[in-house]
Amino acid sequence: MSFSSLPGSFSSSSSYPLVPYGWDGDWEAEFAPYAEQGLLPGRVVRVDRGQCDVVTADGLMRADTAFVTPNDPLRVVCTGDWVAVEPAGNPRYVRTYLPRRTAFVRSTSSKRSEGQILAANVDHAVVAVSLAVELDLGRIERFLALAWESGAQPVVVLTKSDLVVDPVTLGHLVQDVETAAPGVPVLPVSAAAGDGLDTLTAVLSGGTTVLLGQSGAGKSTLANALLGEDVMDVQATRDMDGKGRHTTTTRNLLALPGGGVLIDTPGLRGVGLWDAESGVGQVFSEIEELAADCRFQDCAHIAEPGCAVLDAVESGVLPERRLDSYRKLLRENQRIVAKTDARVRAELRKDWKRRGAEGKAAMEAKRGRWH
Repeated sequence: MSFSSLPGSFSSSSSYPLVPYGWDGDWEAEFAPYAEQGLLPGRVVRVDRGQCDVVTADGLMRADTAFVTPNDPLRVVCTGDWVAVEPAGNPRYVRTYLPRRTAFVRSTSSKRSEGQILAANVDHAVVAVSLAVELDLGRIERFLALAWESGAQPVVVLTKSDLVVDPVTLGHLVQDVETAAPGVPVLPVSAAAGDGLDTLTAVLSGGTTVLLGQSGAGKSTLANALLGEDVMDVQATRDMDGKGRHTTTTRNLLALPGGGVLIDTPGLRGVGLWDAESGVGQVFSEIEELAADCRFQDCAHIAEPGCAVLDAVESGVLPERRLDSYRKLLRENQRIVAKTDARVRAELRKDWKRRGAEGKAAMEAKRGRWH
């Protein structure tokens, strides 16, 4: 039996039911062995306590994930996965998921070494930032590090732009965020007034987008505006601090009317890094470029002679805040990696001992001069 004759087979026609959800020829090739077993391809649109909703060519179905629930929390079924589902049964079971092209992962807690996967097979990671409150550039950089690490293209959306009446002030805010987000589109958007929505829709069309941000960043309102209907619940903004209330409680995948799909996520109170060294490097690409001119290859950019990064800070080329944020995220990432990687732990201990010995030698030299 050929793959094209099986239920749920891929067609080059855009009328094939799974095409609006991102199905393509590459996914067809990945799925071929499971099609020969009579399994159906589908995309996970929601996960809830051991079960998930999967959209297939036959429609939306509920499936059990008991066969794909390993001890590793990064290998559980998540929203955005392409899966192989049993065509019949009560309950139906997800038998496996296809290898992920990208995955957005965060650390569940700074005191534990577990990662949590939030979304899979994402092309764009939209970081929603409310202009109703003061900008937190450090938090934006943190989100961007995880977004770059996931393999997706980050986009920063400054929501509630209608609250900033002065266009000059709005321009300065956009510029501040652009400085903290090199290589990332920064779009001011007002879902209420419709400003900037056409541009954002054009950027996101044709791929899978995950919508990220703190509670009250206006994600649900933005999602409704992109979807063209009130799909997500929205609550009023608090008068005392301009923040919205937490409304989304699950990660949901929805098809956009202009093409592409959107994964809306609950507000994230904490965003811990998870093995995101390359992502941090991309967020602070100008520091990485400056570091190539440092005298020492392992320069920590703290007090070393011939440090090009410190020279850039002193001359005003590099904001000191950027360097502080870079150091902070690198230290945090090292701690997370060290919890699960014995080699990294050994290297950190060796580095600590070396620095301790250097400090001790410096103090002894000072004492010698004093005497």
